[in-house]
Amino acid sequence: MDAESQTPEATQAAADKFRKDYTAVREQVARVVVGQGEIIDGLLACLFTGGHALLEGVPGIGKTLMVRTLAGALRLDFGRVQFTPDLMPADITGTTVIDEVDTPGGHVRRQFVFQRGPIFAQMVLADEINRATPKTQSALLEAMQERRVTVAGTTHDLPAPFFVLATQNPIEQEGTYPLPEAQLDRFFFKLQVGYASRQEMGEIIARTTGSTAASVEPVLDAKTILDHQQLVRRVAVTERVRDYAIRMVLSTHPKGTYSAGEFATPMVNQYVRVGASPRAAQALILGGKCRALVDGRPSVAIEDIQAIALPALRHRIVVNFEAEAEGVGSDPIVENIVRTLPVEGA
Repeated sequence: MDAESQTPEATQAAADKFRKDYTAVREQVARVVVGQGEIIDGLLACLFTGGHALLEGVPGIGKTLMVRTLAGALRLDFGRVQFTPDLMPADITGTTVIDEVDTPGGHVRRQFVFQRGPIFAQMVLADEINRATPKTQSALLEAMQERRVTVAGTTHDLPAPFFVLATQNPIEQEGTYPLPEAQLDRFFFKLQVGYASRQEMGEIIARTTGSTAASVEPVLDAKTILDHQQLVRRVAVTERVRDYAIRMVLSTHPKGTYSAGEFATPMVNQYVRVGASPRAAQALILGGKCRALVDGRPSVAIEDIQAIALPALRHRIVVNFEAEAEGVGSDPIVENIVRTLPVEGA
């Protein structure tokens, strides 16, 4: 980025455009999706930070609709993969096939041609990701991490921006393959999609049973999204806020084999087996930067870190047997950390 584009005036103009575009995309999604404001904000945070999102919720509450609507508001190549137990890695990444080509001499020449899979889209919906086998899940998650795939010894770069939205059903376990913790860690946010309220359900019924359906117009293209991703990374973070995010992550580490547990709360020591990785701190900082930019603030605040603690940490904490026996999940543990973690220098 050149020096002129980093002047205060240019930076302010870029920030204003970011907020305008963010609002435009959000409004387009809201034309179809009723409620779920926090989930939509989480998806947009992943989009503008270059991360991937995992949406978890029971069937029929609009997870897939939300992703498809977001795709409609963006001028991005969109691909969908319906995960099933018989899905193979090549069904996602693509495969090499033999193609016949006519030559000028009238002969037919056979050659190997790579046929790209649905992963070569800028925005990919991995529907019901936990229904595929671990081998197939790994093919997708490797592409998410490396932003490239290797087939038959040849490496192919994925398009930019590259954004994966995966969905999974938490209540149906038969015929599913839960994602290992190491693979869950690849997701920037894990978003829990809940039921609609009485009023929201009334609006959903009115929209979906009438004679006309709301349409979505694309308002953002790939270049603009990449520019916004760079802008988000330029948002300032003070040492005090950065240290708070670090201490929040370290607070998930119980005293034991893997950690001294210096910052662990009593609840963490009781219920957590393995705490969050450094990727969690990266998600807290980048997510905080995006939130600050949306609010028109020049730097990240402690409140930004606290606000995104749940989606950034809930899937990166491994609870122990005692927690499972007592029905204690990761959400109350993260909430406990947010309540009790002191803000130094306040």
